[in-house]
Amino acid sequence: MPETPVLPGRTAVLGERELAIGFRLIGLPDVIEVTPATAVAEFQKALGDDRFSLIIASQSIRPRLSEIQRAHADASLRPLVVFVPTPTAAQAEAESIRTLAKRVLGVTLGPAS
Repeated sequence: MPETPVLPGRTAVLGERELAIGFRLIGLPDVIEVTPATAVAEFQKALGDDRFSLIIASQSIRPRLSEIQRAHADASLRPLVVFVPTPTAAQAEAESIRTLAKRVLGVTLGPAS
């Protein structure tokens, strides 16, 4: 059976103002600024949109998701969901980057300098 080609898709970014501004500055067109009240609905909308192959979402959205929504996001390969800390994130959120790198890339990052 022939392999089905993987078509490239768009990247969606969902996050607070600080995160959104950074991604807009580098030219990504699908940047959605969210608030605590809109975060889950916007995340679900992006997750269900077939145009996106990658969703970059603020780490602050993750705890707002239900356990089922988090499990779905963690298991999803298309779109691949990556939660990132905001530019003003605390050290505790930086620790999650190590976990993210291990899960997504299979790479173990060394200790922070």
